[in-house]
Amino acid sequence: MADPDFDVLILGAGSGGYACALRAAQLGLKVGLVEKGNLGGTCLHVGCIPTKALLHAAEVADQTRESGQFGVRATLEGVDMAGVNAYKDGVVSRLFKGLTGLIKGRGITVIEGAGRLTGPREVTVDGTAYTGTHVVLASGSYSKSLPDLEIDGERVITSEQALRLDRVPASVVVLGGGVIGCEFASVWRSFGAEVTIVEALPRLLAAEDEASSKALERAFRKRKIAFRTGTSFRSVKTTDASVAVTVEGADGEQSVIEAELLLVAVGRGPVTEGLGYDEQGVAMDRGFVLADERCRTNLDGVYAVGDIVPGLQLAHRGFQQGILVAEDIAGLDPTPIDEAGIPRVTYSHPEVASVGLDEAQARTTYGDDGVETVTYDLGGNGKSQILKTQGFVKLVRRKDGPVVGVHLVGDRVGELIGEAQLIYNWEAYADDVAPLVHAHPTQNEALGEAHLALAGKPLHAHS
Repeated sequence: MADPDFDVLILGAGSGGYACALRAAQLGLKVGLVEKGNLGGTCLHVGCIPTKALLHAAEVADQTRESGQFGVRATLEGVDMAGVNAYKDGVVSRLFKGLTGLIKGRGITVIEGAGRLTGPREVTVDGTAYTGTHVVLASGSYSKSLPDLEIDGERVITSEQALRLDRVPASVVVLGGGVIGCEFASVWRSFGAEVTIVEALPRLLAAEDEASSKALERAFRKRKIAFRTGTSFRSVKTTDASVAVTVEGADGEQSVIEAELLLVAVGRGPVTEGLGYDEQGVAMDRGFVLADERCRTNLDGVYAVGDIVPGLQLAHRGFQQGILVAEDIAGLDPTPIDEAGIPRVTYSHPEVASVGLDEAQARTTYGDDGVETVTYDLGGNGKSQILKTQGFVKLVRRKDGPVVGVHLVGDRVGELIGEAQLIYNWEAYADDVAPLVHAHPTQNEALGEAHLALAGKPLHAHS
């Protein structure tokens, strides 16, 4: 081919795409970044950031409502969604401006418009073809629905539409008890709505350790968030004012749940259709782009990152894949990403966080006799008592070996996952962590206490 326009040409400026662009430019490569929407993609505009802003507003509402238990007299007069949305949108706007400035400052060429792969190293945007020595596919994901379930944007909505609501609904049925469903259920309950979660699998957050799922279910019951697990969606009827959702339990019995809204939170699908991937011979599976441990597709010089690659659909996974690809292109020989070592957090009330293997996975991998666990109750942690939160730290390790999984439940435990992922990724033994000094009083101490217990020398925990 003739001299390419770019060293690296990236299709999509979400978490994976823009991280790749920033790192590649930092390494002295000439970068083109194609985006039809706003820089930052799903995570910044309709995902991680705005949902966590809503969750923080929900926490403020809960703390105001429950302030009397701290000796503070306050009354929750209501939730002003216009004010909540202004706060949320302000956070997004500031981060967007910062990202835009970063990309401009690195000398990255932003190509605005809908891109399509039209050659092995060519992306065409609104009729203009651009070439790259390397092409990175980073086209992101969309909110999925179910067959015959139409999203009307009024009564039946996705998470994107939920983020734009100008009111607190009186009642909501949440279809899907995964991360997105549990987070929105938590927000709306804090804001005063009646919420029912419908989940086809046997438990909420089915991808988490069973103990974490059970702890979240207990907390949701206490908060009067209704949920029906092992229950399948059958149909929905809408009126101008409500929805009637027909569901079917494991026993085959059908029932109808009436509410103001139905939120469809059944996961996210890869945005790959109509982008030329198939036509150019990119190896695909059910719409996902197949890639190796270095994010390389079957086409020479073509990489794929983020939600279009099978695996965890998390912004920080996309960030790390983008960085890895940029460094691989630059010849730095980066270390492949251990998928199990990517931290996972559900920012509900309470939060659920984990890294590594859950107990069932560990027992499948190492055998029942090859696994040990310990659970430290946050009831013994001073800061958790101050915050009036309940939960635990659960450690899973190979018998006489390293810690292979860390599982956390409790308010704000997502902030502890940084140390937990170091413990897992560095294959630390309990005896390695037990001597480390954890500041008092912090919830971080709970990680230290759990490792003391696993090392056979519990301090505040029962042996």
